[in-house]
Amino acid sequence: MFGKFLKRSRDAEEGRVPPGQVLTEKFPVLTYGPTPSLKPEEVRIFLDGLVEQPLELSWQDLLSLPQSDLTADFHCVTRWSKLDVQWRGVKVLDLMEQVKLRPQASAVLIHCYGGYTTNLTLDDFLRPENLLAHTLFGEALPREHGGPLRLIVPHLYAWKSAKWLRGFEFTGREKLGFWEVNGYHRRGDPWREERFSDE
Repeated sequence: MFGKFLKRSRDAEEGRVPPGQVLTEKFPVLTYGPTPSLKPEEVRIFLDGLVEQPLELSWQDLLSLPQSDLTADFHCVTRWSKLDVQWRGVKVLDLMEQVKLRPQASAVLIHCYGGYTTNLTLDDFLRPENLLAHTLFGEALPREHGGPLRLIVPHLYAWKSAKWLRGFEFTGREKLGFWEVNGYHRRGDPWREERFSDE
């Protein structure tokens, strides 16, 4: 018990745990609304809005793209963090090779099965570590964690890592998503404790 406390303290001292967060060895499940039930072959991912040619990709299309591994820390706005979470999937940058954005595009609204949405600027979206994840710790992504497919945006709070991914709507200005409309911060940087809107 004391050894685990020392390990957690050491991790915090090394700068991996944002302010206000507590480490957990578990992987809590927090979801608003019903959990969609989808088979992988039912998943379709759209890319539309301010793109030259809208596109829809099947599950097999996604698997035919380059597959990448990511180990990253995961920070929930409800004040827990889990270190070294292992994901596998398609990098956002590899996905974006399939479409050409129009010059006025500056943000993206992420849509999910079940109706959830969240927003990102292109600067936050087009980062090399961001991933469309279908695997968690070497196993197919569980339904309760967003399976078959979720977005992983490790530098922001986890509500931006949208579960049950459906597609991307590129826009000329930010359109706020579900939690952002309901009082959460529009960006959600854990190192700045951007938990709630200051407007």
